[in-house]
Amino acid sequence: MPLLRIAVAGAGMIGRSHLEQIHASPDCQLAAIVDPSAAARELADRYQVPLYPSLEALFAAERPDGIILATPNPLHVPQALACLAAEVPALVEKPLAHSLEDGERLYAASLASNTPLLVGHHRAHSPILEQARRLVGEGVLGNLVAVMGSALFFKPDEYFAAGPWRTVAGGGPILLNLIHEIGNLRSLCGEIVEVQAMASSNTRGFEVEDTAAVLLRFASGALGTFMLSDTAASPRSWEQTSEENKSYCHYDDEDCYVITGTFGQLSVPTMRLKRFGQAEDRSWWKPFDCEQLAQDRDDPLARQLAHFCQVIRGQAQPLVSVRDGLQNLRVVEAIAQACQTRERVVIPQ
Repeated sequence: MPLLRIAVAGAGMIGRSHLEQIHASPDCQLAAIVDPSAAARELADRYQVPLYPSLEALFAAERPDGIILATPNPLHVPQALACLAAEVPALVEKPLAHSLEDGERLYAASLASNTPLLVGHHRAHSPILEQARRLVGEGVLGNLVAVMGSALFFKPDEYFAAGPWRTVAGGGPILLNLIHEIGNLRSLCGEIVEVQAMASSNTRGFEVEDTAAVLLRFASGALGTFMLSDTAASPRSWEQTSEENKSYCHYDDEDCYVITGTFGQLSVPTMRLKRFGQAEDRSWWKPFDCEQLAQDRDDPLARQLAHFCQVIRGQAQPLVSVRDGLQNLRVVEAIAQACQTRERVVIPQ
């Protein structure tokens, strides 16, 4: 098959990662960069592709096979709508939208269009999560009972000095980091239908939270707890346990999710599985059969790009749809609301 021509809108950190992935891909090639900044000119020269200041300028000059939108969050919806209007498939970076209202507007437009949109929750393409989803879906653990999750890490002072907006409302780990975890938990354990939560800014003293504790109710009836903090000296986060992003130190004796059912327990991402040997003879007096499952640590970003190419060619449906991206946003917004009101929040499905 001929290589697909993919344009990238946004030449920031995430956009540069996509540029590197396209450059290394056997399925596609870079068609153009869309970004009005001066820094984008250097990238366009390096990759020897045209540079356009806007999507409108790109579409006036050419029609690529697909576009990756790695632009600031408020631009995701208007640019995705422009891609739908031009009938160009797009990969929209997470979060899907800057607000639920905008996300619902894009969802409605996507339902009325035959042009596919893929939302860039790249962890959904992790082979580790794929394996865990399969085990849960096959009933290896029995009926789900409880889920314990964590995203505990320490952001250095320069992170906030470089972006003072991260110290005020909207810049905390609930809205910036938790959406990744919600996407993972929904894919592993099903829909989240109700949340309760509390947050604290006690450690850093910023306007925005630095720590949150969350209670989750899943549609299956299973319950979950989740601890989130960007000021915790802990390696119990996906980046520090999965070894999928080489920029982070890795601790192979730590997990960030423990999923428990009526027959057994799976720890993720170490993939340590504990099950009763005989379903009819379960008891806390009985030993578990313990197994260390093999792991595939293939790069989720590379797998996401390969999947996007399949979506463009009509060979696959988006693994993370607009509906999925919107529902992740709904759950995170509900958690933020629960922190403010100290009341349980039921999540629309």
